[in-house]
Amino acid sequence: MTTGTRPSGAAYRRGGDGEVTRLTPNDLTTLLSDRGPAPMNIAAVLVVDGGSRLDPSAVVSALDLGTRRVPRLRQRLRVRPFGRGRPYWLDDDEFLVGRHLGFERVDSTEALLLRMAELACRPLPRDRPLWAAHWLSGLPGGEAALVFVAHHVLTDGIGGLAVLGALADGAPETPGVPSSAPTSGRPVGRGLRGPLRTAGSVRQRLRLLWSGLHDLGARRERPRLCPHTSFNRPTGPRRRVSLLETPLGDAIDAAHRHGATLNDVLLTAVAGAIGRSLADRGEPVDSVVLSVPYSSRTSTTAGRLGNETGVVPFRIPVESACETDGPARLLHVAQLTRWQRGRPRAASAAPLGVAFRALARVGLLQWFVDHQRLVNSFVTNVRGPTAPFTFCGREVTRVLPVAVTPGNVALTFDVLSYAGTLTISVVTDPDVVPDPGPVTAHLREELDLLLVSTNAPPLA
Repeated sequence: MTTGTRPSGAAYRRGGDGEVTRLTPNDLTTLLSDRGPAPMNIAAVLVVDGGSRLDPSAVVSALDLGTRRVPRLRQRLRVRPFGRGRPYWLDDDEFLVGRHLGFERVDSTEALLLRMAELACRPLPRDRPLWAAHWLSGLPGGEAALVFVAHHVLTDGIGGLAVLGALADGAPETPGVPSSAPTSGRPVGRGLRGPLRTAGSVRQRLRLLWSGLHDLGARRERPRLCPHTSFNRPTGPRRRVSLLETPLGDAIDAAHRHGATLNDVLLTAVAGAIGRSLADRGEPVDSVVLSVPYSSRTSTTAGRLGNETGVVPFRIPVESACETDGPARLLHVAQLTRWQRGRPRAASAAPLGVAFRALARVGLLQWFVDHQRLVNSFVTNVRGPTAPFTFCGREVTRVLPVAVTPGNVALTFDVLSYAGTLTISVVTDPDVVPDPGPVTAHLREELDLLLVSTNAPPLA
């Protein structure tokens, strides 16, 4: 069943502030990267206590109200002819919540995860705002789940969290007036915020570009390729999700006990789990390369979305991951990331964007991401709220993240902390990794090894 309400009045058709908002270079890179069999979507599941007892009309009304707080959710992406400027966001005069919202029933957490992955991999129609939501009722204990899916060009992970907060109860509405299309090929003035906002001195740009190249390994005379593994094969249109949850406080305590950060604990555990899983497959490796996104911002609002993220690859040793050496490996990771924390955030976005857009123009981007030897896996970590959301007056007990990654990385890890719980989604392509269970089990072993260890080696 699909239903919806059509808002009345021009106030419901506005996109924010009346200004034309073009895609930033980072946004454009994300859009051009969407060439593979699976769309570049990000998704989250909000599990709502007692949600199955809600009337569907209440869900429709809540989402209708929520989209008023997030102007971008009522805007379409318009593409200009070649040479006439970057794509831009424009109010969708035909916006209907019902065109984006569906209702279904599932009877178990396993069925929820399966449906979550299927919906995350479903392409979003380009003739409407780039998001969709599904209300899945019938879960054990009377719970229901809101599955929210958005194209990555709309926002990055930090922006996605702001969207979820705005869709939940209690967020203020974002005021705005209708936005209009540009009237010429390359208009200038206050309507074009992107070029003015990103303008800076040539010296600053060159410094940021050089810093980004360093983040990507240009500081080394002979950059090493990552190990070639059976997890690194071209991926298809499907994904599966396996969950691991642990108390957030325990993970933070373990990190501090070893003079490290939560991110260090996650990278150490993920690398160890990949190393153990490859050993099980008869593919022992001495290290793996994990790509970690770094945002240029630590928080944002529902009125400021887009992508402001770069990546940094970390080569992490795993040759003894099957032994009880978790603290020693954690120390090594902490030393690697400590250097990175003192550098400009998201600097790698500049050189990566230039390279990816150039590859896209000559039709080689998909070939490159399907054959790259730069990273083995991706690990995202978004810090969520300490207090739970509510939706339709009911508590959101869990938030489960998933991101669809293109190319030849068939095993990725999406992490979100929410209301005292650390949730790790192990995302796999079932055609490359038929059973994510062993990887998830090894990840649990690695986390337990770090969380229970009290023998912290001295920091250098």
